[in-house]
Amino acid sequence: MSDAVVPQRAEPSAVPARAGVGWVRRAIDSDIFYSFRRSKMTMVAAAITVLFFLLAIFASVLAVQDPFDPAQLQLMNSRISPLWTADGQSPYLLGTDEQGRDVFSAILYGLRISLTVGVLGVLFSGALGIVLGLIAGYVGGAVDGLIMRIADVQLTFPAILTALLINGVVKSVFGNRLDAMSTLAVLVLAIGLSFWVQYARTVRGSVMVEKNKDYVAAAQLIGLPAPVIMLRHVLPNTMGPVLVIATINLALAIITEATLSFLGAGMPDTMPSLGTLIRIGNNYLFAGEWWIVAFPGFALAGLILSINLLGDWLRDALNPKLR
Repeated sequence: MSDAVVPQRAEPSAVPARAGVGWVRRAIDSDIFYSFRRSKMTMVAAAITVLFFLLAIFASVLAVQDPFDPAQLQLMNSRISPLWTADGQSPYLLGTDEQGRDVFSAILYGLRISLTVGVLGVLFSGALGIVLGLIAGYVGGAVDGLIMRIADVQLTFPAILTALLINGVVKSVFGNRLDAMSTLAVLVLAIGLSFWVQYARTVRGSVMVEKNKDYVAAAQLIGLPAPVIMLRHVLPNTMGPVLVIATINLALAIITEATLSFLGAGMPDTMPSLGTLIRIGNNYLFAGEWWIVAFPGFALAGLILSINLLGDWLRDALNPKLR
């Protein structure tokens, strides 16, 4: 009878666990994370940005009332000054507006709307711009010329004007049939179609460099289809500049939404974003109710500033010439 030793089977979770730990270790030891730790301003900006996102996510838990629910609003509580002033009342920390909405609660829910529109607008514009940039750079020829001429024409118009045009056309077609959620979708569409050009031009330039390299020729030689080559092999090598553009465009998308709402072409008063709250509060600024416009304005400014600081740091961190 043989005394051969039966080899023991390795635990299936050991390799994935070590791989996960190795990935975390590489991320911690990377130049980008080192650059992040060295910049105190970037760490503060990241903390503020995360705080704003957490406030938006947990708005329903932190808010005193649901400002979108008319049943919870009372006109008797309108225009109450902030809590620390002589006329302040609990629990209205930042006071109330003309409809009796708690300003702090309205900021939390408005922050959720602004971030939703901004993030979805960036995702839509990024996806559209990346796809068109990949096609233009990889295919070239007449297709490249057509896409780039469309991009050149759109660059002649400011993004806010493009968003206003798209928003106005959609609302003129559907009229009063648009509810609050449909208006949010229109804003995402308008903002997305306003910012895709930057992604397309950046990705196109990177693809035109990458497609002449040996790994693309090898992929073509083994018969991989063009969409697989573009998405699996070329696209990952173009994502550095795209991430920088997406971070900066998130701030621009939020500003664009706030501008549209301030002009009355954005979210309605019944479901206000930060821009809508600023527009509402601006009507009462000279009447002495400064808190209605001041605190939403401070929230919007803090959010935009923190995201812009992150975008500036990411641009420098991903630039090999500055390492």
